[in-house]
Amino acid sequence: MQVIDLTQTIGETMPVYPGTERPKLTQTNTIEKDGFKETLLRMYSHTGTHMDAPAHIFRDAPTLDAIPAERFTGRACVVDCSDVGEGGRIGMRHVEAARAEADAAEFLLFYTGWSRFWREPRYFGAYPAFDANVMRYCAAGKKGIGIDAISIDPIDSFELPMHRIVLGAGLVIVENLANLEGLIGKCIASALDQDLPPEEYEVIVVDDGSTDGSSRGSAPTSPRRPA
Repeated sequence: MQVIDLTQTIGETMPVYPGTERPKLTQTNTIEKDGFKETLLRMYSHTGTHMDAPAHIFRDAPTLDAIPAERFTGRACVVDCSDVGEGGRIGMRHVEAARAEADAAEFLLFYTGWSRFWREPRYFGAYPAFDANVMRYCAAGKKGIGIDAISIDPIDSFELPMHRIVLGAGLVIVENLANLEGLIGKCIASALDQDLPPEEYEVIVVDDGSTDGSSRGSAPTSPRRPA
């Protein structure tokens, strides 16, 4: 089984949204003194790879803990949008290129390649954003979407129209994904999905217990067999 990490590592020097305080990791207990090691982690909830709930935009809307667990599991399709240049828009033509898989999926993950700029200032610049038609398509029947950029709206957007379309329909949004290039054109699904055929990919996010005080998620996968 191949393991692909889809998240950014949490650390004190990691990039954060402009104006946001960086994480602070404080070692509160040591093996030598206390017999165990523990770290106090202080950070904003939208640091690194994170999930937006409807309550992120709408007053009195559901928070993540109020959303049924089954809403976080299901089939996903990785849509290749790597041809979208700086400041460009992800359109329905990208979805149409994998329409059968996209229609069957419950989650759409959009690969732009922007995560390669993760530690560069341009990561928070004119990254690819979305055409509203793509968001309406997702809002009509998906559980959630994800992207390997800081946001689904442009960095200078204050009204956040793409967030409003998706979160207003009850979906969740995963931002700052990484390493999606290895999953382009493949069907992936939660390892909790009991109906998962053996030829498809399995994906689950877990804490890897990093010894350096960092926190990251992993996506266990099994390769898709030829048809």
